[in-house]
Amino acid sequence: MEGTILNYRLGSKAQHPKEYIVKFAGVRSRDRAAQLVGRKVVWYTRKGRPLVGKVIGVHGRRGVVRVRFRKGLPGEALGTRVKLKSDHPRLLGN
Repeated sequence: MEGTILNYRLGSKAQHPKEYIVKFAGVRSRDRAAQLVGRKVVWYTRKGRPLVGKVIGVHGRRGVVRVRFRKGLPGEALGTRVKLKSDHPRLLGN
């Protein structure tokens, strides 16, 4: 399943550079998004290096989730695609 990074998680006075708001294709409700909590997400750099994050919660009522990465992604990651880790057979063993 693929998703799109929409933005950083924003607070009233700060943005959180390790947390992102992600919309997954086909997920339109809070209940369906809640089923994704705890799953791993992979974003690839231009060189093909995978950076792994984790779905930590639901954002709103329309199926958007919050994803936390160990290190913040570069700004060029906004608007790009991420994949659920279970969709990557070579990464399942990790």
